[in-house]
Amino acid sequence: MRAVVLTEFGEPDVLRIADIGVPTPADDEVLVKVAATALNRADLLQRRGLYPNPFAAEHNVPGMEFAGTVAAAGRHATRWKTGDQVMGIVSGGAYAEYLTIPADQAMRTPRGMALVDAAAIPEVFITAWDALVLQGGLTPGGRALVHAGASGVGTAAIQICRAMGAWIAVTCSTNKVQACHDLGANLVIDYSKDDFATAIAQATNGKGVDVVLDVIGGDYTVRNVACLALKGRIIQVGTMAGPSTNFNVASLMPKRASITGTVLRPRPPAEKIAVSRAFAEALLPDFDAGVLKPVIDTRFTLDQIVEAHRHMEANANIGKIVITVAQ
Repeated sequence: MRAVVLTEFGEPDVLRIADIGVPTPADDEVLVKVAATALNRADLLQRRGLYPNPFAAEHNVPGMEFAGTVAAAGRHATRWKTGDQVMGIVSGGAYAEYLTIPADQAMRTPRGMALVDAAAIPEVFITAWDALVLQGGLTPGGRALVHAGASGVGTAAIQICRAMGAWIAVTCSTNKVQACHDLGANLVIDYSKDDFATAIAQATNGKGVDVVLDVIGGDYTVRNVACLALKGRIIQVGTMAGPSTNFNVASLMPKRASITGTVLRPRPPAEKIAVSRAFAEALLPDFDAGVLKPVIDTRFTLDQIVEAHRHMEANANIGKIVITVAQ
């Protein structure tokens, strides 16, 4: 099968397509013929050698989410049949024509949605929902602040908050403000013009937000705490700006606030299965009804993977970058 295999690390041009063997599903796994995958920031880090696959693999094939068709199943994997359309999160290997996944971790694709569009759902929507709701405790009527509002996670978070009846503010660059408004964000803060902590204080009459979903880190951490309501929670899912060097942990104490770091990729299979099943039960009906949908910025083919990585590194995308795999 054709797959993108990393044999060295560096700039996008290290990405090479090679012919490798089709994986064999274990007893509890299904083999999926991949229709499409989508890019994530972790893919860029993996390409640079900064985020290795946490689980053993014969080849270093990036790709953390997919949609495709069940091609075969292990002897105990009776949940799906050949030809079923599924999607899901994986630790790696989605930049390939075939992959294996535990049968219980795979999710059905939304009814009426093209497979190549469904590939843009799993990683960002599960990340946003897990961070805001499962770990952040956001409830209808609650308030959230999400950074990088036009990113894949950000566009998912806006839709999730809108669907559940929570108030959401996002930060983004000037050229992405309108897109965030159009998705339904209650407050869009242009970080190049306004201080988000001041904007949150004004918009909430000083009450603050219940949850901050942050992919930035760096000097945002101090201001994130300033944005929190009493017992508020910061869920840290990325550090694009690097670590915080001047954060005073005592600032959490008067608000009885907390910071939780989280990632999906290194979680053990049982946890990935649990979050995938819970997500499917809670949100797939909203995808079926068209209430939720992936925001797709651009589409590339597997042969254009270098150009796709360059596009993401330019930070020009609004929503997801989809890679069509099936020929």
